[in-house]
Amino acid sequence: MNRSDASSALAALGNEVRLDAYRLLVRAGPSGLAIGDLQKRLGGIPRSTLAHHLHKLLEADLVQQHKAGASVISQANYQRMDALVHYLTAECCADERPAIQELAHA
Repeated sequence: MNRSDASSALAALGNEVRLDAYRLLVRAGPSGLAIGDLQKRLGGIPRSTLAHHLHKLLEADLVQQHKAGASVISQANYQRMDALVHYLTAECCADERPAIQELAHA
């Protein structure tokens, strides 16, 4: 993942409704959730509002959808999520300075 991709993903998650929806999809696991189930779990928000928010998550490739009979199933894209977390943590503590006590004993 590059900086632009990470920025797009974080922007998509920067809305409370989208963040709630994404967390519900992550919790649901690989089987995902039907749109109606997701709508209910989000407190019954209007279907058009949910479609707008899911579209933003789809654009950022954080969510994938497929049809199952008459239902549309939304799933978290775990590879994309893992790539975002890796991007954010890959250089964790790389610039950490030694503790002052360690410097005094050197």
